[in-house]
Amino acid sequence: MRKINILPNMVTAFSLACGLFVIFKMNMLEPGSGYYEVVKGAILILFLAAAADFVDGALARMLRAESDFGVIFDSLADAISFCVAPAVLILKTLSEAPGTWHSIVISSAAMIYVFCGILRLARFHVHKAQSEDDMIAIIEQKKNFTGLPVPAAALAVISLNLLFLSPIAAYLPFRMEYVTIVISLAMILAGYLMVSRLKFPSLKRLRLRVPSFNFVFFTVCFVLVFFYGLKYYFAAVLTIVSWSYVLLALILSLIRMIAGRKSRTLEDFEPEPEDSEDVS
Repeated sequence: MRKINILPNMVTAFSLACGLFVIFKMNMLEPGSGYYEVVKGAILILFLAAAADFVDGALARMLRAESDFGVIFDSLADAISFCVAPAVLILKTLSEAPGTWHSIVISSAAMIYVFCGILRLARFHVHKAQSEDDMIAIIEQKKNFTGLPVPAAALAVISLNLLFLSPIAAYLPFRMEYVTIVISLAMILAGYLMVSRLKFPSLKRLRLRVPSFNFVFFTVCFVLVFFYGLKYYFAAVLTIVSWSYVLLALILSLIRMIAGRKSRTLEDFEPEPEDSEDVS
């Protein structure tokens, strides 16, 4: 009998439980009662789900406990926690009256977001299975993601939703009646980016270097300011960080396309061709 290490699957189960908790918690709220603190708590729970999603794969590789069951379970957990849960959270907090054009727009955007997220997960795992014995493909996967990762997409859309629920929304330069349209466009954009062939940086390629004491000093100062911002301006900082990641990848891909294929400038960010078998 084959020995199965259940530790990675337990971590995946925790990630799934976080997503389910957010869905059930939001559905138990009265319509229109998705207040800032409630959504902030839901986002923190999804942060735990994202951390668990990062850890389970690393554990499986470290313990050599990767299996077909684990791959499918991980994909289903991601679909619930980072596709369905953010969509439910946004629909519940906006609470548009059924039958209005606002409700049709946001419901359509939510369906597009969830659909694209599930396609992204299916495509990623198919490619991962196809490239198990291809070391070059494995190395390329560690450099960048093809398409916006679903945890990053979830963070982008729910951080924007949280921003509009926060006190900062009173200072935004447009009428709050347009919130539904802005969030709908953000969900559609996130959905498109998830299934696109554009490259997005992977955290696995980060390498921390310490060239000088000054670098360490300014890094510590930045981290302190960042956490101070999270404590007192959580919604704004979260929105800036999440959308900065998206914009950075788009800018790098744009520079690569302008440079042309003959140039080595940012060649890691060359978009995958449409006829390619690489569907990660």
